[in-house]
Amino acid sequence: MTEAAQSESVEADRALKSKHRVMWGLGNYPAVATEVIPELGPVVAAAGGVRAGDRVLDIAAGSGNVAIPAAALGAQVVATDLTPELFDVGRKMASGLGVELEWREADAEDLPFADGEFDVVLSCVGVMFAPHHQRAADELVRVCKEGGRIAVLNWTPTGFIGEMFKAMKPYAPAPPPGSQPPPLWGEESHVRELFGDRVRDLTTRREVLPVSRFRDPEDFRDFFKENYGPTIAVYRNIADDDAKTEALDRDLVDLARRYMVGGDSPGMGWEYLLVTGVRSTS
Repeated sequence: MTEAAQSESVEADRALKSKHRVMWGLGNYPAVATEVIPELGPVVAAAGGVRAGDRVLDIAAGSGNVAIPAAALGAQVVATDLTPELFDVGRKMASGLGVELEWREADAEDLPFADGEFDVVLSCVGVMFAPHHQRAADELVRVCKEGGRIAVLNWTPTGFIGEMFKAMKPYAPAPPPGSQPPPLWGEESHVRELFGDRVRDLTTRREVLPVSRFRDPEDFRDFFKENYGPTIAVYRNIADDDAKTEALDRDLVDLARRYMVGGDSPGMGWEYLLVTGVRSTS
């Protein structure tokens, strides 16, 4: 790659990260974390075997869905995210629980930590949104000490959230060259390829999160239109096209209706892949 091309690539990457930071600051992601998926944080902390005294890193932590439960176990936790605006809610939540942890702005693809600095490295539906999967996986492994524990939880391509991203794709701008779809992190073969032999005893488990937050399909759509950054960004992309906006409205309602069951007490099941392993020794 020529120096000019390399410089252009760096600038494009910087612009992409800037867009990601803005996107996750749209709406109210902490409401999604606390009202829709609060159970997932403790699942990841338990899967990582977090113990008192462990030094723990939560990558793409958002408002601390994993970091706070990990800190409550007595671990020394650093919560990182590309969008530090999300930390304000996390700090308040942690303070209310009497929990202390460090909050630090960081790019999952370029973590500001030394090799092998952490006993446990975690991520809950977070690192999957870094656009360059191999870079993010390399960093995740790098900062974990040899013999340290890794646990990541990601939405699957064939589950509800994976289907939601497919439904939104026709209305979203084309992704930049080289960026990869987030739900690929929910495919076992993809994760195994990303980690390679650097992670041993790697196990994967597909589970389903019961979601009962929404009264009906329209309630789901409206909640995500108001609170979930990626959905808000897609709607903004088609804001000047009433026909496309109405079509996306229908598509999201149709998707939720396919997944929603239960009559007077409707609920959905959102599939995820839980991956655990141990950092290999050299």
